[in-house]
Amino acid sequence: MTDAMASDPKLYDYSRWRGRPKLEWPGGKTCAVWVAPNLEFYELDPPANPHRKSWTKPHPDVVGYSHRDHANRVSHWRMADVMSKHGFPGSVSLSVALCDHIPEVVDDAAKRGWEFFSHGIYNTRYSYGMDEAQERAIIEDSIATVQRATGQRIRGWLAPALTHTPRTLDLIAEYGLDYTCDLYHDDQPTDIRVASGRLTAIPYSLEVNDHYGFFVYNMSPRDYADALIRQYERLAAEGEKSGTVMCIPLHSYLIGQPHRIGPFEEVLRHIAADGRAWIARAGEIVDSYREQTGGAA
Repeated sequence: MTDAMASDPKLYDYSRWRGRPKLEWPGGKTCAVWVAPNLEFYELDPPANPHRKSWTKPHPDVVGYSHRDHANRVSHWRMADVMSKHGFPGSVSLSVALCDHIPEVVDDAAKRGWEFFSHGIYNTRYSYGMDEAQERAIIEDSIATVQRATGQRIRGWLAPALTHTPRTLDLIAEYGLDYTCDLYHDDQPTDIRVASGRLTAIPYSLEVNDHYGFFVYNMSPRDYADALIRQYERLAAEGEKSGTVMCIPLHSYLIGQPHRIGPFEEVLRHIAADGRAWIARAGEIVDSYREQTGGAA
């Protein structure tokens, strides 16, 4: 890799926000809103990765493990019921091992009509240090397991625990996936330069991700809800010139806690009643973008 490539791998073309061709969402909506519940499985004592520790405490980290397991026992349903009540389908960032460990959660999401994309096999096993054969095996396992469990062929990818190799984007495009959630550079979908096929980056979010809100920014439930509404209001207003995308990434063991779910429900009620939001699944947003920019998914 040259010094220039190391500085800028040229994953996407530069395009400033003002002056782009206008994106128009169905029904004249100005902001495409999608909700990304992370349905995850964490191992109590995962294999060690020399590049990153799975838990902050020595293994076994019973506290970290059991806190996250609240999602699969209680808080998934609390979060999902609120989403369904206000007409928000999920586009699921799935730890694929959940299909075998706790299929009840995956079955519930499938029955609600949610879309699934891969978040790796376990959220405690990282892409760092993988060779190509290992990375291909994870992609193939993801495609086959989700197809078996839900009848869906995954179209998207969010790397496990946001860990990557230099091959990741090329490989998921080679396997026919349509979108990646691993780039955070824009408020509209973007085509990514890959070795073969077509790959679109759909806006995900770190800024309004509940993990960052509660663990990094130390927000209260009310602060987080207010941030979501401010995010939506700005994007919906700017979307009058060219359609924008807002993602709400969630982890039910966080947002589904009893003291947090109320303010979050107020956010969904606000967006659903506003009239400017196209409430959609990730794949639907990618399809609409591609239809407007040269080729459907």
